[in-house]
Amino acid sequence: MVHNFNYYSPTEIVFGKDTLKEVGRCIKKYSGTKVLVVYGSKRVKEKGLLDEICAILNQENIQYQCLGGVVPNPLLSKVREGICLGEKMQADFLLAVGGGSVIDTAKAIAMGLAEKGQDIWDLYENKREAKACLPVGSILTIAAAGSESSSASVLTNDETKEKRGYESDLCRPKFAIMNPEWMYSLPDYQTQSGCVDIMMHTMERYFTSGGNMALTDALAEGIMRTVMKNSIILRNDPLNYDARAEIMWAGSLSHNNLTSCGNAGSDFSSHMLEHELGGMYNVTHGAGLAAIWPSWARYVYKEITPRFVQFAVNVMGIAPNGSDEEIALKGIEAMEQFYHSIGMPTTLSELGLHPSEEECRLLAKKCARACGGSHGSAKVLHEDDMYCIYQNAL
Repeated sequence: MVHNFNYYSPTEIVFGKDTLKEVGRCIKKYSGTKVLVVYGSKRVKEKGLLDEICAILNQENIQYQCLGGVVPNPLLSKVREGICLGEKMQADFLLAVGGGSVIDTAKAIAMGLAEKGQDIWDLYENKREAKACLPVGSILTIAAAGSESSSASVLTNDETKEKRGYESDLCRPKFAIMNPEWMYSLPDYQTQSGCVDIMMHTMERYFTSGGNMALTDALAEGIMRTVMKNSIILRNDPLNYDARAEIMWAGSLSHNNLTSCGNAGSDFSSHMLEHELGGMYNVTHGAGLAAIWPSWARYVYKEITPRFVQFAVNVMGIAPNGSDEEIALKGIEAMEQFYHSIGMPTTLSELGLHPSEEECRLLAKKCARACGGSHGSAKVLHEDDMYCIYQNAL
């Protein structure tokens, strides 16, 4: 059964070579005059991209200040630093230069600046809803999180080691400038972790119960096949522009809610489980997802076996021979083989983690708390279920 849906994706995408020159026009289009430029990677400076951006802003007579030092699994402390700087310079626009961590940081700063006196972490603790947000734009240098066109952001509280997400249409970026050439210098591990994240953003919306839309399924399956094909190409040829372009565009489409249209909600349990790994152990997000997904899949597949069969046949290329259960399990095994082919882990031990039983209990407790007690569409997970998935992932 096709379910009712609202689809809202207002981000202007400026895609391709030589698109950086559009940044001044885009900022002015959305009334930016005092810009806080947020970045993280040394690569942005070493490759000259930040200098180019600053030169364009100077040429366009746009005032700006820069805030660097954003790290993967972005930190609440950096957001608070950005809010203080933004208040001093009276910023009216946030420009994120980087990947999901940088964009998420910029979104949080933008919400914090728009509601002075409010604790930004309250949003991520679900204690209140955002009422305002400064405009945000992005210059994407890493394809992974899809934050450049999504309503979501994720932060880690450095004091409590809790990783939490927050969603609001208010913080959707006004524009995203995307040049695949900016990803040429990415290490393969980072490229492939990003590919897993893109896949998982699609899969979290695909593995649901209660009905789906055939066209949405086709779009999701096409995104997954495209990412798999091009991640292998990039493993062997990292300077392949076309493959970088396919991955970059897939990243945006995977997380702007296109692949949830008509579905009976999304699952995102794997993300919630991984968030606790990221908060406690500071693991690379995509790699953490790869390590937890097989355990989650084997724990829930009997609840939605037809979905796993469809995935096995349409995405993983499994022949529809044997029982539904056999086909579903072959699809999960094929995904594990794919992860290994691009250097990604499929267990926590392969990720370099060996949590004790007590730590697994703590992870499950924190995950359940973050979810409000339970979470999931494919199968509703409670704390005991989460503990079993962590244990099975060892």
